Amino acid sequence: VTRFGEFNRVEGPGLKFKIPNPVETAEIVNVSLIRETNIGFEDRNGRKMNNQAESLMLTGDQNIVDIDVTIQWRAADSKDYLFNVRDPEATVKIAAESALREVVGRTEIQQALSVGREKIELETAALLQQTLDEYQAGIDIERVQLQNVQAPDAVREAFEDVQKAQQDRDKAANKAEAYYNQ
Repeated sequence: VTRFGEFNRVEGPGLKFKIPNPVETAEIVNVSLIRETNIGFEDRNGRKMNNQAESLMLTGDQNIVDIDVTIQWRAADSKDYLFNVRDPEATVKIAAESALREVVGRTEIQQALSVGREKIELETAALLQQTLDEYQAGIDIERVQLQNVQAPDAVREAFEDVQKAQQDRDKAANKAEAYYNQ
């Protein structure tokens, strides 16, 4: 509840009274609603539209990876949510993109494409929550979920050739080891 536009108090659910407008106004924040923010794509009418300006990231071993992420979050503290950040959704998106780029920048491409996905999700969620807590945004991160991790379209064919060559190298090394053991 604000009185003359300045924060006055937080009221819980139920029947409450306030001085009529324009003296007091009430802002209602649904703290149980889980909101979603997407990075790397936009979901329009059930169709996924790729946004490569957000999704292309540099890994720790100097490779480019295309990552799509969904961040699930909720308003935890209604006062901080309303008065400490101007645009909470934009704040979550920018902070999440920054945290994701930092975590991916420390991760090698093989881990990002296969076994390191869960580690990226957990580290990004922790770093994002730490950033939002420093901003006193009144926002809790519920989940960070990687939707799609792959090599970019422009280099996917070359990347697959490199993967195949590495598999052939390992296969030849195993065959030589077996011959040596005989």
